[in-house]
Amino acid sequence: MGEELVNVIRGGLIESVHSGHIAIVNSHGELLYEMGNPYKKVYARSSMKPIQAIPIVEQKVDETYLFEDADLSLCCASHIGEPMHTERVQNLLETALMGVSNLKCGAHPPRIEEEYKKLLQEGKPITAIYNNCSGKHTGMLLTAKVMGEDLENYFLLEHPVQQRILDTISEVCEYPREQIEIGIDGCGVPVHGLPLYNIALGYARMSNPQNLSQSKQHANQKIIQAMTSAPEMVGGTDTFCTSLMTVTKGKLFGKAGAEAVYCIGHIETGIGIAIKIDDGNSRAVYPVAVEVLKQLNLITKEEIESLKLFHETPLKNVRKQVVGTVIPKFMLHRTDDITSK
Repeated sequence: MGEELVNVIRGGLIESVHSGHIAIVNSHGELLYEMGNPYKKVYARSSMKPIQAIPIVEQKVDETYLFEDADLSLCCASHIGEPMHTERVQNLLETALMGVSNLKCGAHPPRIEEEYKKLLQEGKPITAIYNNCSGKHTGMLLTAKVMGEDLENYFLLEHPVQQRILDTISEVCEYPREQIEIGIDGCGVPVHGLPLYNIALGYARMSNPQNLSQSKQHANQKIIQAMTSAPEMVGGTDTFCTSLMTVTKGKLFGKAGAEAVYCIGHIETGIGIAIKIDDGNSRAVYPVAVEVLKQLNLITKEEIESLKLFHETPLKNVRKQVVGTVIPKFMLHRTDDITSK
């Protein structure tokens, strides 16, 4: 187990405690701050999406299909299924002469309640286009099409699309390919397990890619530009990813992963941050993310105030009364260790 990071307070009692791990690394591989075990091996889940998108740019998929920033941003998304997301996925598929049936991510209801109710009222089917990973899958599909590869099995580990992603993660996160743990993500594609330190290093090297190849430097710049100029695609209305990048106006980029993972890259300093909450409860990860940025002086008081509902999250009952708070309770440990692992 990691260190105590978050308290859930109701009345005068600490009702629950969330523990976890944090690694904060610069692009030279220096571990700057830590909590818990910064070398704990975890699945990055959807936090890996910005790195997984690098081959899209390297293979010139974005140029072939004339991507706008919002299109590339959507390829990095865990969206909530708003029309701005699903319509853009549909347009990308149609541009490539494909359809929703080509997506292998599976279907689930849109995560935004209003859109789900609308679908039910209109009797429309819930298809893969509403899957929060449909943007990522579309990017993978289009890459396979540009490369003249099989479209049916693009989601399988042995497919060239997934092999390129595996190579990219190994290079950007500076971790041996053969040591990356492979599982299956919720949307059916491979999910990658590596130490939290290396995930943070990947975000640091995306923020400051000078030690990467020219093609990856170019790809990183385009991806970060896309995410920060069209943050509404990465999550959606009132989501933390979208709010964080909107409030900080291109200063940093962030991406959530399932089971309470969150990663951030700060562009000016080249710092990468990776967070994992032990019990997988996402209610704890956003307060931690804002508190880390606060302690590192990477966001202003005004930005913290704008993110207040994520930093100290009100706990509400079914009557919508505020009955408690989910609040971060930790102080980062500074380390002078220099590592090149």
